[in-house]
Amino acid sequence: MPSNTYSKRMTHKNFIVTLSILILFACSDDEDQNETTEASNTTTTSSNNSTSNNTSTVGGTDISILAEKFYYNSAVSVVVNDDNLVISAKDLPDHKSAYYNTNNPLYESYNEPNNPSFKLNPNNILEQDIVMTIPRFPKIDNSHEATPMGPMGIAVNSVAIFNQMAAPGDDILEELNTFDQYEGHPAPGGIYHYHIEPVWLTQTLGEDAFIGLLLDGFPVYGPVENSIRLTNDDLDDYHGHIHDTPEFPEGIYHYHITDELPWINGDGFYGTPGNITR
Repeated sequence: MPSNTYSKRMTHKNFIVTLSILILFACSDDEDQNETTEASNTTTTSSNNSTSNNTSTVGGTDISILAEKFYYNSAVSVVVNDDNLVISAKDLPDHKSAYYNTNNPLYESYNEPNNPSFKLNPNNILEQDIVMTIPRFPKIDNSHEATPMGPMGIAVNSVAIFNQMAAPGDDILEELNTFDQYEGHPAPGGIYHYHIEPVWLTQTLGEDAFIGLLLDGFPVYGPVENSIRLTNDDLDDYHGHIHDTPEFPEGIYHYHITDELPWINGDGFYGTPGNITR
């Protein structure tokens, strides 16, 4: 029946016409609403696709190209995800060392004449299970978190990279005399690592080569850039700078190894560090 607001004198014909008009408007409103909803959904999908393909929304340069540089496949692997790289490393150097067990094919006694003060520390190289999850798009972190004791990065041959600090109670300058013929040594628990230039890598890959990654995702390069051997004065407080590299011709922040303390890293991570388990 018609509403009480309609006149009782309304003819049957007028009622039918009015009802038809109301139905027409209702259908038109529903169609408009559906079209608006569909347009809104289309815009959201487009926006999501745009975000997923736009690295600038993440905030840094994509370093996934470096995954293929980790070459010691039996000891290190890299999985590239949307937002991170997951590096699994056994921490087994592919070069000879006086710290391998004597029955290991890579065992070689220390015979470098340039350090008559060399002495073996009491540890041997043991296989590790290091997993680093680091940002795929590293960016500056103004807090510059201090690097941890233990691994702060990983070299391309699966070996852990440590900072410039010795264990509490030890002197890093005295520890230099325990570094093997390729400038590494194992800590208690058998974790082999580099504090300073890993000469095996700079000799085989080049003194200007990509050496590894720190936990914040920024790369580490050797001591030479553009045929110049760098010093600490060429770098910032975190032991790096922004410059083009063979892998990043448009430039990226990166660390450099130098001959002087702190060798690889200075006053903390330049970027936000990821996670490490071992």
